[in-house]
Amino acid sequence: MNSSEIREKFLKYFESKGHTIVRSSSLVPGNDPTLLFTNSGMVQFKDVFLGQDKRSYSRATSSQRSVRAGGKHNDLENVGYTARHHTFFEMLGNFSFGDYFKRDAIHFAWELLTGVYQLPKEKLWVTVYQDDDEAYGIWEKEIGVPVERIVRIGDNKGARYASDNFWQMADTGPCGPCSEIFYDHGPDVWGGPPGSPDADGDRYIEIWNLVFMQFNRDEQGVMHPLPRPCVDTGMGLERIAAVLQHVHSNYEIDLFQHLIKAAARETGCADLANNSLKVIADHIRACSFLIVDGVIPGNEGRGYVLRRIVRRALRHGYKLGQTKPFFYKLVPDLVKEMGAAYPELAEAQTRVEQVLKQEEERFGETLEHGMKILEAALAKDAKRLDGKTAFTLYDTYGFPLDLTADICRERNVELDEAGFEAAMEEQRKQARAAGKFKMAAGIEYSGEKTEFVGYDKLEQEGKVVALYVGGSAVQRIEAGQEAIVVLDTTPFYAESGGQVGDSGLLESAGAAFEVADTQKIQADVYGHHGKLARGALAIGDGVTAKVDAEVRAQTMRNHSATHLMHMALRQVLGGHVAQKGSLVDAEKTRFDFSHNAPLTADEIRRVEEIVNREILANESTQAQHMGYDDAIKYGAMALFGEKYGDQVRVLGIGSSKELCGGTHVNRTGDIGLFKIVSEGGVAAGIRRVEAVTGEAALAFVQNLAARVSEAASALKVQPEELTQRITQVQDQVKSLEKELAALKSRMAASQGDELVAQAVDINGMKVLAATLNGADVATLRETMDKLKDKLKTAAIVLAAVNEGKVSLIAGVTKDAIGKVKAGDLVNFVAQQVGGKGGGRPDMAQAGGTDPSKLGSALQGVADWVRERA
Repeated sequence: MNSSEIREKFLKYFESKGHTIVRSSSLVPGNDPTLLFTNSGMVQFKDVFLGQDKRSYSRATSSQRSVRAGGKHNDLENVGYTARHHTFFEMLGNFSFGDYFKRDAIHFAWELLTGVYQLPKEKLWVTVYQDDDEAYGIWEKEIGVPVERIVRIGDNKGARYASDNFWQMADTGPCGPCSEIFYDHGPDVWGGPPGSPDADGDRYIEIWNLVFMQFNRDEQGVMHPLPRPCVDTGMGLERIAAVLQHVHSNYEIDLFQHLIKAAARETGCADLANNSLKVIADHIRACSFLIVDGVIPGNEGRGYVLRRIVRRALRHGYKLGQTKPFFYKLVPDLVKEMGAAYPELAEAQTRVEQVLKQEEERFGETLEHGMKILEAALAKDAKRLDGKTAFTLYDTYGFPLDLTADICRERNVELDEAGFEAAMEEQRKQARAAGKFKMAAGIEYSGEKTEFVGYDKLEQEGKVVALYVGGSAVQRIEAGQEAIVVLDTTPFYAESGGQVGDSGLLESAGAAFEVADTQKIQADVYGHHGKLARGALAIGDGVTAKVDAEVRAQTMRNHSATHLMHMALRQVLGGHVAQKGSLVDAEKTRFDFSHNAPLTADEIRRVEEIVNREILANESTQAQHMGYDDAIKYGAMALFGEKYGDQVRVLGIGSSKELCGGTHVNRTGDIGLFKIVSEGGVAAGIRRVEAVTGEAALAFVQNLAARVSEAASALKVQPEELTQRITQVQDQVKSLEKELAALKSRMAASQGDELVAQAVDINGMKVLAATLNGADVATLRETMDKLKDKLKTAAIVLAAVNEGKVSLIAGVTKDAIGKVKAGDLVNFVAQQVGGKGGGRPDMAQAGGTDPSKLGSALQGVADWVRERA
């Protein structure tokens, strides 16, 4: 039974028992900021188990993609060294949300394993929590498992309920006993039954865990029975496949064997048992599915974990002798194995290949240099790698520490991790020292927070509560001084979320302070940066704060358009698009996002169409404040890398919903017009779009139209005929270029005939050095061929001067290259005119920068040849 059949039989069995088949969720948890990746089947149902969400079904089954390669759940270091550790795996599970409980869960599991999968009953062992007499009784009396194969597992971690057979979501909340099912591989494999001193062996392997959510633990540790107990189970597809295919290692199952063979094909490794092939086969799954779910290699968070996995795979390829990009070539093999079960993989195949290839090319040279440094360090001390070298590999060459540790472990070399941490801390100190100026320029403020009223007002009375000059607090400022003014209340927006700070004027009866920028001094304290144009300003003075209305309006149009553009990019390019940075000011919006290819003209047009359609709909903008979790359930998008509090502001702009604290237009129609003006790449996997709105967009379009009109006028056609006319002109240019080339050829031939008479005879060899006026390199080469045919045995140098540059070509007939080499000859002339060159013995080319010396250089050719002939 192959892996696909095992997965399909599992899902179909539970569907026959009233379970709804639920599609695998993303590897990036959508409802749990505490998790780096989805690491089990229950993650997508967490809110259901907590009672915060309700589904239309009470029974579910799934095959959930899972990753354990970062944070608390990290199996990365073990991959390739054990039989069952993976970065990526599939978790088969069945779930009950207050429907059935222990009895049905146990009966379902037993029937599937022994009836559908037809495992021998005598090969199965089970464990229960020490106090779970109910589960014990079901296994013994109803299922009929002999008591010698039912093991009670007690508290073995020094505290009540701290047991491998007692599951808990956190320190408080839903929890309960669990029952694990083990398969006995037989006496030929070392290891003891569960609960025994030798339980860590490979003979008895856990294949399924049935979790019974029975209690709610409060902060005092008291267990309260849940009114509707739930069931959460998990069985690793790879583990059950190994059992059903009668192999002891997950890497021997069909799915991995196909990927291992593909890895062997691309690395040239003939030994299919090589552990490096296992690592590569495992890692292509994790990397590909992470990219499918929108993660791209980077230097932090999920992107950094992905980069670590990719680089670990590449390092193992390097170890097998493959130094060229190869990893991305395994993606089609993975699609063939898993594309039917996960169509999203097949749909994203091209993008996955592009991302991986780009990362391989990025790391290829780095890996080669890094390995040389590592090899040199190990050559000095084969027993220990010092922390400073490990840090250099990390800091300069991008080697994650675990990659270096991996290599050291293979060679039985001790890694000085303490030294690495010391070097890392030293770098942190230097970074802090480098940032001291910024901190010193920051100001100390201990007053009340600023009340911001700028969503509804552009003018507001306020009182000066603090003044700063050069970072130091002052009581008063005079005309001409640059300062920072803090008000108790302000309509000025402080730079945040990509939107620049407001500018404007703070005015009183005796003073005018011109605000150039507004920045946050603290999270809720706004600093107005600018210069006092007239009068004096002191703490306690009242002012009228006036935001520059036109600049704010232009900025708001661009900011609102950014939300619509983000939505449109996701529609056109795919759900992997995520914001990676933005800058919104009065002139434009600049938006960085994850994507691995330039936008085509058609994609740009479609994005513009979607945004302008939203603008024409002229829908009102809606702003709501709600809890973060409620906002996510409402469908609002949280931007990558942003930090949000418990209460967030949700902006509904047309069809877009995002968490945003910025200022926006009242209606989408206020944006006026949207136009993308540029698109390009800024980093690996990151694209940048710049766009304009309103009057700036109108000016851009009008300027473009004016240029089109000017071009049409110059070509004497109507604008709509411009493309056709340009094509005609291009064809005419090509035709004229051909005619010119023919004329040059005839001219060269004519000059060549004249030059034959100028050749001098040196010991039976014709020697010629001459300049062809107006000739290009192609003409020089063509003339050279004709002269060689006419002069028979010859050494020739031809030159031309174009735009102050010298072009040289030397030719020697085959019967003369024993005496003179064309490369030596052309180099002799080139060195005299400020250049150098070389080539084949019979033909060579060169250039120079000093035409003034060309005449004397050519005159010396005959003597140079005479010395050698």
